[in-house]
Amino acid sequence: MDALPDFRLLNPATLDEVLAARAANPGSMALGGGTDLVVNIRRGIVAPPVLIDMNHVAELTALKADAHSFEIGASVKLSALAEHPAIVQHYPVLAQAAAHVAGPTQRNMATVGGNLCLDTRCIFYNQSEWWRDANNHCLKTTGTVCHVAPKSRGVCFATFSGDLAPALLTLDAEVDIAGPTAKRTIPLENLYIGFARQDVPVTETQGDGKYYLSLRLGEIVTAVRAKNTAGLRSAYDKIRIRKSIEYPVAGVAVALRRAGDTLADLRVAFTGTNPRPVLLDGPAALCGGPLNERVFKGLDALVRDQIMPMKTPFTPGHYRRRVAGVLARRLLTRLFES
Repeated sequence: MDALPDFRLLNPATLDEVLAARAANPGSMALGGGTDLVVNIRRGIVAPPVLIDMNHVAELTALKADAHSFEIGASVKLSALAEHPAIVQHYPVLAQAAAHVAGPTQRNMATVGGNLCLDTRCIFYNQSEWWRDANNHCLKTTGTVCHVAPKSRGVCFATFSGDLAPALLTLDAEVDIAGPTAKRTIPLENLYIGFARQDVPVTETQGDGKYYLSLRLGEIVTAVRAKNTAGLRSAYDKIRIRKSIEYPVAGVAVALRRAGDTLADLRVAFTGTNPRPVLLDGPAALCGGPLNERVFKGLDALVRDQIMPMKTPFTPGHYRRRVAGVLARRLLTRLFES
């Protein structure tokens, strides 16, 4: 990696100061733990002239959780989230997802907002400047072709790998967003627009691996919130090449409700496979009966249809799709029988 280039570091103390700093410095970037951003700066992937440290803003460090709901500020550390008693007890999928991120050192630095807005990744993108230059820059930087999918006709297939998003999607979470002119709250699912559909122009609701967030100019995520669903059982798991300090080959969050011997509700979400975290569309049709082969075959079909992983240096795409389906089956079985 190269040495860090010159930049200014701003240390706002309030959310208003953060927004003012963003407005005054259009090329600035928000700095949480820096576990991903600083690496990308050293690789020459991004070169912001100004970094805005978000860690001293009291409004962004609040964590409130009980049996009814939770609200988590964007600057809450992942280690604090993973260990919070109310999160562990009432929202286990979220605590487990936070605990699965990298290693203890990274979790002590990394923030909720940073993980939710994690840059998408690709074997042709997350490399040094000289490597990318020698291999003809990809579509996500300054090139014209997505090297991992050369026939994509201008669509980038870089993969989203954040662990918290799928867990929060199964909890019907919402995110609070603040910008230079207004604040708004949207369903978390609407934050991610990396659908990577060919011949569809990029808009606020349709994007790809390069344009994967619906945030407008100057906006930041300030908090994530959700209400508890009575009787919901949930869990998260992922496969990675190494057991620590590694992004997922595939990560899966499952939440369900059981009424007697009947599967009453099912929610399944994935990360590490598509240019966005994917909340499966269609599991409701699998509910209303026992957990049997019909459910498993239906789940497999949904995974095949909606999960589209690309190759990595270690695994082909079809292997990652199969892993995702197997993990979902295991979690579904474990939660239903627990």
